[in-house]
Amino acid sequence: MFFELVYDKSLAQASYVIGCQAHGVAAVIDPKRDVDTYIQIANANNMKITHILETHIHADFLSGSRELAALTGAEMYLSDEGDENWKYEFPHNKIKGGDVVKMGNLTFEVIHTPGHTPESISFLLTDKPASSEPVMLFTGDFVFVGDVGRPDLLEQAAGLKGTQDLGAAQMYDSLQEFSKLGDFIQVWPGHGAGSACGKALGAVPMTTVGYEKIRNWALQLLNDKTAFTKELLADQPEPPKYFAMMKKLNKVERKLLTAVPKVQNLSKEAYAKVKAEGLKIIDTRPWQEYAEGFLRGTYSITNNNSFSTWMGWYLSYDENFVLIAEEGQVEDLTRKLMRIGLDNFYGYISPAQLAEYEKGNLESFQPIDKDAVEAKIAEGNVQVIDVRGVAEYKKGHIEGADNLFVGKLPQNLDKISKEQQVVIHCQSGARAAIAYSILKANGFDNVENYAGGWADWSAKEAELIKG
Repeated sequence: MFFELVYDKSLAQASYVIGCQAHGVAAVIDPKRDVDTYIQIANANNMKITHILETHIHADFLSGSRELAALTGAEMYLSDEGDENWKYEFPHNKIKGGDVVKMGNLTFEVIHTPGHTPESISFLLTDKPASSEPVMLFTGDFVFVGDVGRPDLLEQAAGLKGTQDLGAAQMYDSLQEFSKLGDFIQVWPGHGAGSACGKALGAVPMTTVGYEKIRNWALQLLNDKTAFTKELLADQPEPPKYFAMMKKLNKVERKLLTAVPKVQNLSKEAYAKVKAEGLKIIDTRPWQEYAEGFLRGTYSITNNNSFSTWMGWYLSYDENFVLIAEEGQVEDLTRKLMRIGLDNFYGYISPAQLAEYEKGNLESFQPIDKDAVEAKIAEGNVQVIDVRGVAEYKKGHIEGADNLFVGKLPQNLDKISKEQQVVIHCQSGARAAIAYSILKANGFDNVENYAGGWADWSAKEAELIKG
């Protein structure tokens, strides 16, 4: 048997290539949209991709199953569980719990594991020549390392009221069945640490059924359904705005993108035209560089592992946009964007072009430190805004600070004072820089960025206590 994990750090998303080398065939589970990765793996190992499996209708990324099928001719095997709201609306092979998908000497038994979503399934792999016992379970967003899939996404992101309680009850029942599996079975989940599909995902890529029985908090509460449900729904991170669109696009017919697009570099004239047309401009430089010289009206979203998630918070799917980025980063940025279906990447300019095209128009700012924040609080007439998530804020915050989550900041501008001095902060600087750029773009001139954030504030408070 051939096995390779393909891990996308930008969305903390795992997909898998499993091959039967005796027959020269391979399956891909939960492929990302830039599918050239899987074709290269198959070609390098003299295999043909013949099967494509999905664990559920994904909310956090745009599945590449249809792109991969179009390029390879592979068959798609997708869940037929759940009610009419959870059916794929394009041609595919329908599978249910109890079905077995065969590929060469390998078999994938389908297990219905609802909870995260109603149609969620897991795949129990048996490598027949090696053993008659199953060896791997691909769980998607059902069981993670140290955590389980959140059941509230449909309600929180897609607005489907009443679904989180039903999902929690289904998750409880699914975990009862999971706990009956052999302790030796390897568990390969759909996400790792950093994903918004759970609240406490582990950083290691795999686990075992036995380890999760003694380690996973959810499996310790299977004798108390009320306590389980309460803990499962508590303090989940804010689901990104784009999740609702992913649920739709992963279910319906849509435009396929079978290659990574080439994006144009904008001349001074072309840049002036798109700027006049009001296209959103996103500055992808590290926020410290942004602070040294930025164009008011642009959003600061650094090209790091969180880039696509923040882009999904602030961009709509029907608007063109421009990036400020170095040429060598454009393909990486394009891949990150296509993985969540943001295909309207119109063009880019480099930081050097920005300096040339906007000579005399750039602004700068210097972050303030804890002493300056304390002084402003002592003087009064200041609004401190904590842009972290609600769960983070609840664990500890600056006394008197208002909590306005950065992802929802554009919808909450009316809660920010234009008369008082405003000080914004997050945990350690990155989200506060995004918030600063949003406020500047919306006409706020009374804003200071406390870049050290809660990490700096709480560390210094702890030092004072020790002293």
